[in-house]
Amino acid sequence: MSGLFGVISKSETYCMDSLIYGTDYQAHMGSEYGGLAVLGKNFARFIHRMSNANFRDKFFESIKNLEVHSGIGVISDLEEQPIYMKTKLGDFCIVTSGRIVNMEELAKEMIDKGICFSEFSKVHVNMTELVARIISGGQTIQDGIKILFSKIKGSCSLLVLTREGIYAVRDYYGRTTLVLGQNTDSFAVCSETCCFANLGYRVIRDLNPGEIVLINDAGVKVLEPGYKEKKICTFLWIYTGFPSSSYEGVNSELVREKSGRLLAKQDKGIKADLVAGVPDSGIAHAIGYSMESGIPFRRALVKYTPTYGRSYAPPSQHLRDLTARMKLIAIKEVIEGNSLILLEDSIVRGTQLKNFTVEKLWNCGAKEIHVRPACPPLMFPCSYCNSTRTNSELITRRAIREIEGHDIDDVSEYLNPTTEKYAKMLEWIRKYLNITSLKYQTLDDMIEAIGLPKENLCTYCWNGKDCNKCGQKEC
Repeated sequence: MSGLFGVISKSETYCMDSLIYGTDYQAHMGSEYGGLAVLGKNFARFIHRMSNANFRDKFFESIKNLEVHSGIGVISDLEEQPIYMKTKLGDFCIVTSGRIVNMEELAKEMIDKGICFSEFSKVHVNMTELVARIISGGQTIQDGIKILFSKIKGSCSLLVLTREGIYAVRDYYGRTTLVLGQNTDSFAVCSETCCFANLGYRVIRDLNPGEIVLINDAGVKVLEPGYKEKKICTFLWIYTGFPSSSYEGVNSELVREKSGRLLAKQDKGIKADLVAGVPDSGIAHAIGYSMESGIPFRRALVKYTPTYGRSYAPPSQHLRDLTARMKLIAIKEVIEGNSLILLEDSIVRGTQLKNFTVEKLWNCGAKEIHVRPACPPLMFPCSYCNSTRTNSELITRRAIREIEGHDIDDVSEYLNPTTEKYAKMLEWIRKYLNITSLKYQTLDDMIEAIGLPKENLCTYCWNGKDCNKCGQKEC
């Protein structure tokens, strides 16, 4: 997943400030690259590697003297962007967020027709360039976006900077988000609403899934109204989103607190000295657990924030492990001799939790460690964003392989918390993590914590069910 920001402003100074700081507020959504594209007399774009770097420092010197009234920015987790295109539709720059499942097939089809690609993301075609080339094949930008949606499987939200203004498009089923904002003389659009308050914007509304709008000095013009049916990524509230951000009017911090409360209600009778959260997203879950249980919340782990981002985002296991080891610091004076309930947003691979969190707590003299993830066991790799790609990455699938003796296709018994096989899977994971006890959030409680209708949430990671229009199983 990537974070997007776009702005149209009558004030050059305010435009640049909004663009730099607004994009910087999306930094938790990606880790690899930061990029800006601006339009004055001409287009200009800037891309920098963001590993252990500050977005503001990287870009401020590059654009501080430019005279512009519009621009788009991105924090990207995989590919370099924005992409600049000179086409029959005119020049434009584009940024994207999401994952196109059938990207390689679409790229091959275009290459077979003689279309060339110049940008690459590791060994693959750059997704943003692919999107740009599909759009440029339309009769208009709007027509090209409609063609894009007819071809792709997966998800793709995007911003297109043109001389007409900024086209803002939310993906077909709204898995990723885009929100409109306004102040006295500017309009903005972003992935994360946390950027608006300090920049002086008020939230207008979320874009609808599949909606296409054009933003310029005249305001926001709806070109395609989009659809009512939604499949919003549930992970936005549980983990990915910033605490002050809201999606569909639901704040992520409040969801996490409620999630922690619901986890505590499952744990009647458990005794512990303190509740702690794995920073950052586990903190609010832990606060909720503490409020419900009456067990005091304490900071057993703190995050060294200046140079370390999220440990799941780097592209290699080595970098993920390095970030996980370095960013979390255990406070021995809080931990020693105490039984802990440790709230974590999720367990994906399990290696970081085992080697760089649990081990630190034991080494600091923890008496017991009870782990409570705020979502159910992750059972299916994500087909729409970039959090997990294969079954082999998931600790649940490794557990099932050990229990069954081989990989199996039908994991339905492992999805049901009341079955014997589910209990065996949890016990295997508990032993692997070397913890005292393990209990996951239930799917129903996770959905209750969010408070939106179940049918509006994408829960594919946990139950493998989704809408067949997106290339997956039927609900």
